[in-house]
Amino acid sequence: MKIVIINYGAGNIKSIQFAFKRLGVQAILSNNPEEILKADKIIFPGVGEASTAMHMLKESGLDILIPKLTQPVLGICLGMQLLCEFTEEGNTKGLGIFDTKVKRFSNSVKVPQMGWNTIKDLKSDLFKDIKENEYMYLVHSYYAEHCAQSIAKTDYGINYASALQHNNFYGVQFHPEKSSLAGEKILKNFLNLDI
Repeated sequence: MKIVIINYGAGNIKSIQFAFKRLGVQAILSNNPEEILKADKIIFPGVGEASTAMHMLKESGLDILIPKLTQPVLGICLGMQLLCEFTEEGNTKGLGIFDTKVKRFSNSVKVPQMGWNTIKDLKSDLFKDIKENEYMYLVHSYYAEHCAQSIAKTDYGINYASALQHNNFYGVQFHPEKSSLAGEKILKNFLNLDI
């Protein structure tokens, strides 16, 4: 199985690569469109600021390529947010895969949310054998609003979508690569998805 982690300059890609290595899978880091198109599964990571990350995607043409992908794609953290229609961070237009907007947490909570929180209302095979209210590791100042494509929710001052799915595209706000055995299981489930 060929796993490609999209390397566009805005990801904590090494920790994701190591997480797959622990599962016995060699994931390739690449921003080469041909290599990405040949992959069986694709990880779209992201750490940092949305408008800068989107600029880097546009520079490499990946903003055109990613929405056309037909194999399973997993957006992680900022990667998930960039798959949404729009984010308030830098007033950035997203890739429009998920029909929702990304907003900043209000100052009534500590921003960023950093640390462990639970996921609930789990839908999708991505969460096979993951129990309700399992803890995941999160670091973010912006959140995706609920929509019909929400497959997990988290409470942090408000209830927001901590995972989304549309066709072959999946997104998680949390970091499965930093979320212990449960996070590892989610990555394994992603590898086993059959689309």
